[in-house]
Amino acid sequence: MLVKSTLSIILILFLLGSGGCSKEKNPVKEDVFPFDPPSTTPLDPFAQNQLLGGGVNLGNALEAPAEGEWGVTLEEKYFQLIKDAGFKSVRIPTRWSAHAKTAAPYTIDATFFERLDWAVGQALSRGLAVVLNIHHYEEIISNPSQHKDRLLAIWKQLAEHYKNYPDQLFFELLNEPNGNLSASIWNAYLKEAISLVRQTNPYRMIIVGSVSWNAISALSSLQLPEEDRGIIVTVHYYNPFQFTHQGAEWVSGSDAWLGTKWTSTNAEKALITGELDQAKAWGIQKNRPIFVGEFGSYSKADIASRALWTTFVARQAESRNMSWAYWEFCAGFGVYDRTLNDWNYPLLRALIPNLR
Repeated sequence: MLVKSTLSIILILFLLGSGGCSKEKNPVKEDVFPFDPPSTTPLDPFAQNQLLGGGVNLGNALEAPAEGEWGVTLEEKYFQLIKDAGFKSVRIPTRWSAHAKTAAPYTIDATFFERLDWAVGQALSRGLAVVLNIHHYEEIISNPSQHKDRLLAIWKQLAEHYKNYPDQLFFELLNEPNGNLSASIWNAYLKEAISLVRQTNPYRMIIVGSVSWNAISALSSLQLPEEDRGIIVTVHYYNPFQFTHQGAEWVSGSDAWLGTKWTSTNAEKALITGELDQAKAWGIQKNRPIFVGEFGSYSKADIASRALWTTFVARQAESRNMSWAYWEFCAGFGVYDRTLNDWNYPLLRALIPNLR
């Protein structure tokens, strides 16, 4: 027994001195965080908005009830394709409400968190900025008071989880408030959510939109905490709706719009410039940068019209110093065709006129 004990001690000392088995199994320390830490001083929201530049939404994947249920499962190659094409950012619509407990403390599923960590990491590691949002939280749209605490609890977890991520990660509080989530209710909720996020992320950019599905016309109802300048305001743009949503299966009566074209007439362009001018004027008045977080046209419109419309909206947004994110990457509005494993080039050139 004494001999065995002595040999065991010698073996342990040898392994500790040489690094032993642990060194063989783990030559690279796995817990080293691969990204720069977030800023410890206030950021310029207008400069941060320009980091978003021209981006694309990774739609129909993580905001589905379960990833893949709507036909899209994120793949590593998608992030490289997006980077190589010249996009500057990705927006990752996410249905957190489908992956969090329905009773306090509303814990988010750990496996789902790991999936988002993977997606965020794939983007950041390629130099793409990331907008992470809460998408399709349908229950809070229908019953705001019953889901306020859950919304705040989800954001508390997200803010804590991602607090050490770099400034290139942006938080968007809620996609397209509408329905029973009125302006007065939303203004109260967003104030509490911002305050909560600031406890762990004092200088991270927070993206907030108005009610009525982030409509430009509803900006006047949006009330933000004046003292917090780390906020970017988002609008969504799909006008004329009968063109962009013709034949959309989820829009009642949209088949009657099939065949609607957009031919870049002066009247057609004036509608868009007029509404974007409203957003610009509001942003100047409030000293807030503007992010066109969604715009796009459904695939049942003709491709020539889609390309013309997309070009015009993107260039008009850029000329007003607005960042943008096209809706979306590879589904019904897609700039990428998963069937052909190639870009929809008329749309890609509309978005990125100087392709790499």
